[in-house]
Amino acid sequence: MKQRILMVSAALFLVSPALAGGGSSVPAANTIAGIVANDPNFSTLLAAVQAAGLTQTLAQPGPYTVFAPTNAAFAKVPADQLTALLNNPAQLRAVLLYHVVPGRVTAAQVSSLTSARTAQGADLSVSASSGTVQINDATVTRADIRASNGIIHVIDTVLLPPN
Repeated sequence: MKQRILMVSAALFLVSPALAGGGSSVPAANTIAGIVANDPNFSTLLAAVQAAGLTQTLAQPGPYTVFAPTNAAFAKVPADQLTALLNNPAQLRAVLLYHVVPGRVTAAQVSSLTSARTAQGADLSVSASSGTVQINDATVTRADIRASNGIIHVIDTVLLPPN
């Protein structure tokens, strides 16, 4: 229940004018931040982005490529670990930045990579075979959601940076 309240509160907060741009405007719906805020499949990601203070970053011009875990991906994380993560902004920020690759990387480009350097600083392992793309242990379930400031690839598992 506490987690659900946090997610709903974060969702309401993210779409408020006070969050984006220091009170000036709401993230445009076609930015990565706007797409995440407007898709109910990303409500846990939305709560995490808000808790880590990254909403403004994902509304900036970029470009960024985001490997976005769905609510189902976050549901795989044990509840106590997810709660601890949501309550530790520095660690949460590192985990979320591990899902971001600077630049606009399309599915065609991703499938030809073996690794990608993240905004967190560590590399992601990338493999592609038989039309399936793996990012570390996550599978890309939907690719090339185009945003004005980058691209979103939906994944089925939360990525954890190496220690």
